[in-house]
Amino acid sequence: METTPVVAALQREQASALVLYLNYKKYHWLTFGPHFRDLHLLFEEHGTQVLASVDELAERALMIDGKPLADPSQYLPASLVSPSSGDRSVKQMVEEAIASHDKVIKAMHDDADLATKDGDIGTADLFTRLVQVHQKARWFLKEISRKET
Repeated sequence: METTPVVAALQREQASALVLYLNYKKYHWLTFGPHFRDLHLLFEEHGTQVLASVDELAERALMIDGKPLADPSQYLPASLVSPSSGDRSVKQMVEEAIASHDKVIKAMHDDADLATKDGDIGTADLFTRLVQVHQKARWFLKEISRKET
C-alpha cells in the first residue's frame, strides 16, 4: 500500500508527538531548582497533552485508509523533534521544548494546508485543533523563559 502525503504527514506528526512526550518525561523527572514544583507539574501536564495526540494521529491515519507508525524503530527517523540527550539545565530544557514546539507548529500549519488542498477537512481540522495545544504550551514556556525588564 502506497502512503499518501497526508498519511505521511500524520505519521510524522505522530512520531514527533511521541518523541516530544518522551522529552517532557525527561524534563519532568530531572527538573530542579527554586521553581521545581511548578516546572515538574507543567512538564507533566504538557507531556500528557502531547501523548493524547499520538493516538488521535494514528487513528486518523487508519480512518483515511492509511497506516500509523506502529514499530518503535520507525519513530526517531520520522520525527521532526530531536530526542533530548544528556544533562540539561532547566533553562536548556525550556529552550529545547520551545524549539520542539516551533518545529511542530510550523509542520502542522503546512500539514493542515496539505490536507485542505487534498480535500481532507477532517485531517486539516485535527491539525488545526492540535496546533493550538502546541501554541499554548509554547506560550507558557516562552513566558517562563522571558526576562524581566
